[in-house]
Amino acid sequence: MNNHKISSALIFFFLLITSVFAQQEFKLEYEKYELDNGLDVILHQDKSDPIVAVSIHYHVGSNRENPGKTGFAHLFEHIMFQESQHVGQDQFFKLIQGNGGTLNGGTWQDGTMYYEILPKDALELALWLESDRMGYLLPTVTYEAFLNQQNVVQNEKRQNYDNKPYGHSSYVNSTLLYPKGHPYSWTVIGSLEDLQNATLKDVHDFYKKWYGPNNATLVIAGDFDFDQTRKLVEKYFGGLKASAPVKPLDPMPVTLESSKRAYVEDNFAQSPELTMIFPTVQEFHKDGYALNVLADLLGRGKKSPLYKIIVEEKKLAPSLRIYNSGSELAGEFSIRIRTFPNKKLSEVEDAINEAFARFEEEKFTDKDVERSKADTETGFYNAIASVLGKSRQLANYNIFAGSPDYITTDLDNILKVSSEDIWEVYNKYIKGKNSVLVSFVPKGKAELAAINSELFEVPGDKVKTYTDEEKTVLRNLPENSVVAENVNSSFDRTKTPLNGPEPLLKQQQIWNKTFSNGLRLYGIEYVELPLAEFRIIVRGGMILDEDTKTGTANLVASMLNQGTKNKTALELEQAIEDLGSRISVMASNELIMLRANCLTKNFKETFALAKEILLEPRWDEREFERVKSDILEGIKRSKSSANNVASNVFRKLVYGDNNKLSRSAVGDEESVANITLDDLKEWYSKNLSSDLALALFAGNLDDADVAEVFEDLNDDWKNFQVNFPEIAPAEPISSSQIYFIDFPGARQSEIRIGNPAVSVNDPDYFKLGVMNYALGGSFNGRVNMILREEKGYTYGARTGFMGTEYPGYFLASSSVQSNATFESTQIFKDEMEKYSIPGITTEELEFTKSALIKSNALKFETLEALLGMLYRIGWYNAEPDYVKKEEQQITEMTLDSHKSLAQKYIKPANMIYLIAGDKNTQMEKLKELGFGDPVLLDKDGNRL
Repeated sequence: MNNHKISSALIFFFLLITSVFAQQEFKLEYEKYELDNGLDVILHQDKSDPIVAVSIHYHVGSNRENPGKTGFAHLFEHIMFQESQHVGQDQFFKLIQGNGGTLNGGTWQDGTMYYEILPKDALELALWLESDRMGYLLPTVTYEAFLNQQNVVQNEKRQNYDNKPYGHSSYVNSTLLYPKGHPYSWTVIGSLEDLQNATLKDVHDFYKKWYGPNNATLVIAGDFDFDQTRKLVEKYFGGLKASAPVKPLDPMPVTLESSKRAYVEDNFAQSPELTMIFPTVQEFHKDGYALNVLADLLGRGKKSPLYKIIVEEKKLAPSLRIYNSGSELAGEFSIRIRTFPNKKLSEVEDAINEAFARFEEEKFTDKDVERSKADTETGFYNAIASVLGKSRQLANYNIFAGSPDYITTDLDNILKVSSEDIWEVYNKYIKGKNSVLVSFVPKGKAELAAINSELFEVPGDKVKTYTDEEKTVLRNLPENSVVAENVNSSFDRTKTPLNGPEPLLKQQQIWNKTFSNGLRLYGIEYVELPLAEFRIIVRGGMILDEDTKTGTANLVASMLNQGTKNKTALELEQAIEDLGSRISVMASNELIMLRANCLTKNFKETFALAKEILLEPRWDEREFERVKSDILEGIKRSKSSANNVASNVFRKLVYGDNNKLSRSAVGDEESVANITLDDLKEWYSKNLSSDLALALFAGNLDDADVAEVFEDLNDDWKNFQVNFPEIAPAEPISSSQIYFIDFPGARQSEIRIGNPAVSVNDPDYFKLGVMNYALGGSFNGRVNMILREEKGYTYGARTGFMGTEYPGYFLASSSVQSNATFESTQIFKDEMEKYSIPGITTEELEFTKSALIKSNALKFETLEALLGMLYRIGWYNAEPDYVKKEEQQITEMTLDSHKSLAQKYIKPANMIYLIAGDKNTQMEKLKELGFGDPVLLDKDGNRL
């Protein structure tokens, strides 16, 4: 490491929350040094699992763009996955996934990151790939590549912004809050018009300016050798040329000279939404810590004045969101309330002001402040529960606070927040201060907007459709014909690095116990962090609902969260928050699940609350009416989303109206309206039997100690006979049929194609996942590579088999640009046909085997992953060594067996083809698929 500036640091965290938590020590070791070209390198060794995370964090986000040339940072997030001088087209995903890894990237206002998580033997591969796109990208960024990724970005915008309710809220809010020209006054995705008007030279110049090693931090976290890794970093990154020095941006907080009030008529919204935003301070500013706690006190939880007034007393909305968000340059304190239908947002504004007044009158206690801090402690540990989580934290502190060491200062600042600090920021930034007030109302209902609001017209995208002649003219312009010469390297970068010795999978020590009441407990040790997580899962769920009262199990689960026999909903919430724990109950078609996450030291107390929730429900009439109203509102809102509607209706078409599995666990408007509190009590008393329950535990506690705690459930939870209905498999589809759901004016179409399949317990089920992989089981699947990478019709396309203990289905799905609906559906059909005859190639089969077998190293890192493994074993009776047996099935698959499975289970001539989109422009063309006239359905799946 000649002439390199090297500094090592050892961080010790001492988390001490006065009067609540005992002293908690946590150690995170890292080494940081800087290469001669300015690249910051952070190494964190973690040998818990045989994996490694490699991440590059560039200090460039949308805040480094200029008006009229926005969207470049986000565009490069896409371009940098394509190819580089020594890595071929689309090989980045293929090489990482083929070696068992996963990868992605992200762009936000202040930065861009790329990461790979791989088995540790592929570390050098990741460093080769990352260094090649850092130093050798531009020779491959041609005008054609630029245009292709523009199409992908356009589809991303249509899917995530244009074609969903309230999708333009970020654009409206940032435009109003920040003055013109402020780096936060445009969205991260930018303007499609700016991108189309940009030249290839603009794109090259942006890359040269911002993507040099001196504007980046490389983090390597996981199981690696320090000496060997330093040498690899020097080999691959040491010779890269630095870009021009990058000048840091100073904070640019904003001040509103007067309040701004605007409203938007939303084509997709079913309910009004009010957002109130106050400008605040940048990240790591001392006031930001108190503002975070203030947000909790004002609107988080049942005690908060905003919740009490808006949700409970005035019943204006089912819930609300409030948060302070500090970024590199400025901050925002936001209150967002999506109301029940037809509520006037002036009433909501009045309610917010009433809540402020009550906050000032009733104040808060020191205990309330400590609860907020307790939640922060647990959240901190959960955020670093993976090697990628640790990488993100180390890099963010390094880039935005100057050093990874700042984490100690950050945590100390959180714990130092006092009541005086909170009142100070309330008076300084909120009370009587100017704000931005934005009303989103359904189209044609301007009268619901807050009074004195001006209409805000969201501009449409001025994206041109060029003729072939015009494209040729543009392509031949000098500024679109720039060519970056190949860059020389001190060694041969064309050779893909060879992996090291393949790591052995970590041997997991699983224990189990069955109690006398039939409850089964499975556990596994997790020693890395002072966290514990457990679940209690009861077989049943929606399938035990009466046919006319679908949604009962879901309401039961929701009500279990709303207090116990001895605690009101508020008292229960506060008892959980006192511990910094999280407990929730949910229901699905086949089960009810209680989930709990806590600090290890608080496991017993958290378990006691979980037991109380499960066995001593409160059944409060007032809470029932509120929860039921919330669920009904959620059902109504879901019908404004083509994505949700398509998925729900597809399930109904696959299973048939009379099959319970065709229904949503949430229920529909009619069924939920019929459910009474007595129905919940009856469902609970008849169906929650202990011998149907499976408990899972992962944490740093001895198995005997955990079993002793769970013994309390053995003493107090009784078992009894529960009658389960017969669930018949779905009827085979004799011939394909096209169905269409109209979303007038939709700019995207939702495609769902599929047929009935098998359950998880079927001998073929696991093999079907292997068989499907090359078709649409990953980014490199055929359908995604064609529809996204080749055609630019979509942001993503996938296929897969969905199953539980009950028979599931095969599903091919995507959200595509509206004018490509027919072509995309035809491509799905064609590719599914070719998948059976002639079938896949030898190369595709070998890639599938390698990707799936090697990826097992990544599957058991986090608490969530470990509990998932226990679930497989406990719920589906898998053997403890099921991974080895699955690897054997992968290895034994041949081209013939693959083709046989494809022909048996993927039958394009016997499928449902469902499209949700704009009927006027898209339905007629679908006749050309050859499956007859499309059948028009309503949003509940009924024929029109």
